[in-house]
Amino acid sequence: MSWNGQTSLRRLGILGGTFDPPQLGHLILAEYTRDELELEHVLFVPVGDHPQKSLTRLPLQHRLQMLNLAIANNPSFSISHVDIDRPGPHYSADTVRIIQDAHPEAQLYFLMGGDNLRDLPTWHHAQTLYRNSRLAVMKRADEDISPNMHDDVFPDLAAHVDLIDVPMLSVWVSSTMISKRLRDGKSVRYLVPDAVLEYIHEHSLYSVQKADHEAIDS
Repeated sequence: MSWNGQTSLRRLGILGGTFDPPQLGHLILAEYTRDELELEHVLFVPVGDHPQKSLTRLPLQHRLQMLNLAIANNPSFSISHVDIDRPGPHYSADTVRIIQDAHPEAQLYFLMGGDNLRDLPTWHHAQTLYRNSRLAVMKRADEDISPNMHDDVFPDLAAHVDLIDVPMLSVWVSSTMISKRLRDGKSVRYLVPDAVLEYIHEHSLYSVQKADHEAIDS
């Protein structure tokens, strides 16, 4: 479901990524953050040209279709083409600026996992990013992260971070791990939405084998 950007919002979440493939970790991050911070809407922002990945595993059309399937049942989720309809490379600070220009009345929340907060000093224009949007960071049960963990680099960062503690999560699912399991012929059931898994098998993506498909049909 694409979003036309016409609705006036006060609290808007942004979740960027390659979504290659979209998986339950993305949906958990978006939904739990939406609920905790009372966000009115969450934009999923797929990139065409990721600055920190030499290439995506799948072409954009497959990633977009899988993302549409993944979020289809949640009216609070939609897809923004802001990083598709412009040339790359795409940096999060630029994405936030463009969305803020379109919605000057909205408080923006940039959604991320704890690993992203840990790596924030390596991000392009990180200070611009967190000064133009609050960082909504999901913390796993076993993660040693805090809003002030980069005080030596970004002394004002803590004032711009909302930490969402999710003690039920001890393992963060990654799209890289999922694609590897698919290539190895291992099950990824319950790691991706069923509709996404069906699409992967229907189009023979990630060199997938038959075992997982048979498990769904059984």
